[in-house]
Amino acid sequence: MASLKGKVATPRGIDGEKEQQMELFPECKIPTRGMFITFEGGEGTGKSTQIKLLSDYLHSIQINNIQTKEPGGTEVGLELRKLLVTGDKDKFDAVAEALLYYADRRIHLTTKVWPALKDKTWVLSDRFADSTVAYQYYGYDKRVDRKLLDELYTVAVGDFKPDLTILLDLDPKIGLERSFKKAMGMQTKETRHESRGLKFHTNLRKGYLEIAKSEPERFVVLDANKSIERLHMDIVQLVKERFKL
Repeated sequence: MASLKGKVATPRGIDGEKEQQMELFPECKIPTRGMFITFEGGEGTGKSTQIKLLSDYLHSIQINNIQTKEPGGTEVGLELRKLLVTGDKDKFDAVAEALLYYADRRIHLTTKVWPALKDKTWVLSDRFADSTVAYQYYGYDKRVDRKLLDELYTVAVGDFKPDLTILLDLDPKIGLERSFKKAMGMQTKETRHESRGLKFHTNLRKGYLEIAKSEPERFVVLDANKSIERLHMDIVQLVKERFKL
């Protein structure tokens, strides 16, 4: 991992070697920061469970960390989440969805993720920008132009990227069964994407694997069709090796 010494958080992410760039956090001139780990995957892959278990493990070895998610990692994000994951699957198109996801992402970064990293706190996020590419580009038949998604990333996120992305890979049939079963016990049914059908989720899985293949230095793909305990052990071993814990 490249050294972050002398870098600051800027509107283009935690980067900022250029003096003329406006500093998002002017006092943030420290040699280290927290790590940003994102979990990706289709519906029902167990991301939230594994994030909780990893968070507990990191706390056990005195690594301060927070759990978050997209959409919905902030107070405003929770309102956006209601729009994005509940209700009629056709209430707006893929471009509108992408814009809403990036509004949520910018708020999430500026008010929660970047301040935490600046404070040397690790951030574990259930989804980040790879989800937008997977869902709005690969999943849909009428996809959002990839150039537009890349431009949105540049505007909202800049050069900032996760330090590690863990892709939990699972047969979408199994994932959808898990997700619908979970939704049965929820007061608010967050099944807008699940209702898109198997073809959408098969495309989604293929898209995730293509994204992971394009950035092997950042992504690690893990088989999510394992027991919760076995998958947790795999993730802990991965994190220990990656960050030399």
